Amino acid sequence: MKGLWLENKHLSLRSDLAMPVLDEDDVLIKVRLAGICSTDLEMVRGYYPFTGIPGHEFTGVVVDANGSPQLEGQRVIGDINISCGNCEFCLREERSQCLARRTLGIFDYNGVMAEYTKLPARNLVVVPESVPDELAVFAEPAAAALRILEQVHVKPSDRVIVIGAGRLGLLIAQAFKNTGCELKVLVRRKKPAEFLSKLGIDSFLAQEAPSVWANIVVEATGSLDGFSESLRLLKPRGTLVLKSTFAGKSQIDLSKLVVNELSLIGSRCGNYRAGLRALAQRQIVIDGMIDSVFTLEEGLAAFERAAQPGVLKVLINPAS
Repeated sequence: MKGLWLENKHLSLRSDLAMPVLDEDDVLIKVRLAGICSTDLEMVRGYYPFTGIPGHEFTGVVVDANGSPQLEGQRVIGDINISCGNCEFCLREERSQCLARRTLGIFDYNGVMAEYTKLPARNLVVVPESVPDELAVFAEPAAAALRILEQVHVKPSDRVIVIGAGRLGLLIAQAFKNTGCELKVLVRRKKPAEFLSKLGIDSFLAQEAPSVWANIVVEATGSLDGFSESLRLLKPRGTLVLKSTFAGKSQIDLSKLVVNELSLIGSRCGNYRAGLRALAQRQIVIDGMIDSVFTLEEGLAAFERAAQPGVLKVLINPAS
């Protein structure tokens, strides 16, 4: 089959990739759409020494249900965490923290930027007929945005700042808007500011940033500058949520966390059914976020486009 292949930080298009081999609980999926996110771009830069097919945001159709007949022919999205099912976290239904987990297109498991992929049947969520592929492909990042609300209790009286108005930051801002909190988003460009304004969400430029202001700050830039700005805007005893990944090691002065008694929370994957439901009910909207759609043969150009400053979501259509 055809697919993109990442090895030694080099991305290539190959037509000689082996079809996925199904284990006992796996199903075979024909990929209809795949999204490029910031993690995918960081993978190419060396965020993790991954060799294989990248990509984890997708919609597809089950073409071999392999013992799960209820899934045959169904349009699906999927949880990116492939868990063992036996460790203490799996037994507590916390599969995203499985001690032996593999991660779709990120760690020890081929991803979705190919004609076909596979996942365990338990990882799949059926997409309602009323939800188009272009919406469903956002289910994974929407779920990640909503995950913060499971980790942090947000009151309507709280002041919240989201640092970064990119692919994920715009979804996070919408998740917080639904809590009724006093919300602001730090932006660097006009387009995301206009997107937020249409949703009734306030934004500001870095040079307009208030002094110590927020009870909760979400860092979604994946940069040291963003981390430093987050600490500057956070009130003593506030909560800082890290919602980004980036390549390389960092040297960070953590003394402010101690002196100001700040809470630091890492946030990763969320509930995929909740993400899909929020999109279907327009609690989270993506209007205008899709920049372009490329064929699989144009996959390298798709990554180049996605890496350009200010570009939001770029999709790859392996079926075209």
